[in-house]
Amino acid sequence: MARSLRNIARSNRWFGGAAAVRHGLAHLLAGVPPGSSLSLLDLGTGAGDLPEAAVRWARGRGIRLRPIGLERSRVAAGLARDAGVPCAVACAGLPPLKEKSVDLVLVSQVVHHLTPGSVVHLLQTCDRLARRGVIVSDLRRGRLAPVAFWFGARMLGFDRLTVVDGVTSIRRGYSAGELRALLVEAGVRGRVARRPGYRLVATWRPGEQA
Repeated sequence: MARSLRNIARSNRWFGGAAAVRHGLAHLLAGVPPGSSLSLLDLGTGAGDLPEAAVRWARGRGIRLRPIGLERSRVAAGLARDAGVPCAVACAGLPPLKEKSVDLVLVSQVVHHLTPGSVVHLLQTCDRLARRGVIVSDLRRGRLAPVAFWFGARMLGFDRLTVVDGVTSIRRGYSAGELRALLVEAGVRGRVARRPGYRLVATWRPGEQA
């Protein structure tokens, strides 16, 4: 599992996952003055590479992000801690946190694992926890996406399990229209952007009703 998680982190770096998160941050933090300090909760943090990338991006703009990871896998939680991200072992759908207890909530590459009903529940959970904004980044389904990933992953030397899992995940991804519909069903008013690497990024500020 540790090897697969490290390959997912490499995939985020090379195939648009980290860039998608930066896009979401740029939208939500526009106008936030340098010197600000904000908490960032990453649900399903994996190896912790995305909150780590978010911290670096924000630091370059004079903003301090304080990351917190949540991960149901103890192996992944250990890797996240090794990357400098404090991480608790818990389920993203039932986070042990109070309402409005963090500034920003990030969920990346979790949605495609869930049924539409579970996605709606997760979106509502994010909205309940966040004070300032939510970023949901995931894979976008597309005919050429699995082929593109397969070639790229093989070139980077990913193990077979990671390649197969990646192709399966892409095929299970949602379209932009489907994700917009789920946001509406969850009762939040968000924007959904298509990003390079067959990525979708949904962002919204809690309290904005659909």
